[in-house]
Amino acid sequence: QVQLVESGGGLVQAGGSLRLSCAASGLTFSSYSMAWFRQAPGKEREFVAHISRSGGSTYYADSVKGRFTISRDNANTVYLQMNSLKPEDTAVYYCAADPDIVRRSSAYWGQGTQVTVSS
Repeated sequence: QVQLVESGGGLVQAGGSLRLSCAASGLTFSSYSMAWFRQAPGKEREFVAHISRSGGSTYYADSVKGRFTISRDNANTVYLQMNSLKPEDTAVYYCAADPDIVRRSSAYWGQGTQVTVSS
């Protein structure tokens, strides 16, 4: 059974940083591309960042480009380093395995971790 468990969310002031982690189990991690999405209250789910199976290719939403960095390791974990946070980054952040970025869907989702950025 596939499980994705996010951690690292919290409350931070604007301009601050957070590092999210997503621990994957029940799947062959190296066979899956991974992504982060987010959803703010009253808004649709939004793509944030994607990383290829090998980790050699990354792709970001324009809204986070230059501020966020997605990475992965060999211990079945994907990360999202978030710097220069803004109040508009406030959302629940979800990890996804084998995502469809265009449809904003995925076969596997984590439970989400709340990120709140105060002004």
